[in-house]
Amino acid sequence: MRGSRVSPLSVAGWVGLAVLLVGAFIAALGALNQTVYGSSSFIERYLSAIANDDIAEAATTPGVALDDAELAALGLPANVSTAMLRTGVIESGPEDVTIMSDVARADGTHTVTASYRLADAIVQSSFDVRPIEPLYGVLNRWEFAVSPLAVIDVTAAHNPTFTVGSLTLDARALKSGDELAAFTQVTPYIAIAPAVYEFSYSSELLEAVPVTLQADASTRTAVTVDAQPTPAFVERVQFKVDDFLSKCAAQPVLQPAECPFGIEIDDRVTGEPEWSIISSPQVTLTPGESSFDMPPTEGVAHITVEVQSLFDGHYYTLDEDRPFTLALSATITPDDTIDIQLK
Repeated sequence: MRGSRVSPLSVAGWVGLAVLLVGAFIAALGALNQTVYGSSSFIERYLSAIANDDIAEAATTPGVALDDAELAALGLPANVSTAMLRTGVIESGPEDVTIMSDVARADGTHTVTASYRLADAIVQSSFDVRPIEPLYGVLNRWEFAVSPLAVIDVTAAHNPTFTVGSLTLDARALKSGDELAAFTQVTPYIAIAPAVYEFSYSSELLEAVPVTLQADASTRTAVTVDAQPTPAFVERVQFKVDDFLSKCAAQPVLQPAECPFGIEIDDRVTGEPEWSIISSPQVTLTPGESSFDMPPTEGVAHITVEVQSLFDGHYYTLDEDRPFTLALSATITPDDTIDIQLK
């Protein structure tokens, strides 16, 4: 029985098919590396994660995290706060992303320029990325050559607590010693970028007008959360002032102890002095160096007392107003009570 012979044409056909398949595979890989696994897609995925408030994905994108050396180069401590790297913090992320250009360089790095909308602003940013170990040895992977994270220096003025998005933070969290007592706290925070943030604060006693901040990629920016006394704060201080003056007026003496008003009389006092408050100083509070302060503010007390003249012995009633001034400082204690120091 004769052995079968393979036609040269058949072999050529199989070889040709194999070449076509290999070529198609290589072409498919090339297409994937240019699109899904390309540097532009890497940037689009990062920006999309921010827009979707998927901060965990954005923050773990290769090249985003800052190591100790990079923090030191930025003048930041190794334990700088990353509390803002979480969902629910950003006000808005990049929308309507368009890749404007993707420039490849001889060393394999790419500069990808993207245009996008941040809130009401149209922003254009360039990101430098570089290749890292390929996926399965064939599919491109990338990392940021320069981290896109932003540093936001938050000045929590007159109150250490502030709100960003749905998160409330204490600017003293990583501080110790004398820093804890500062009336105004300045603290750096690592923040995902590009993104828009809204900072504010609101409580019964203090309120800060919301401030919107645009944090661009790889930038350092600053924001001040300026806490001011609420009407409720002023009312509570006013109540304490009125109560204090009322207790002063209840003292049946010419010089009520530790009080801002009194009188000296050269004649003989024959009756018990009676004080009353005609007008109480109206409290206004403004931030000082270490407290909320009321400047010297005028009030009027009134005294009525029976007196005998030492000159001619006649009796008369001293009945007169006595203007006075009162200044004070007010601070909020950890248990949300108000401590007042009179000046």
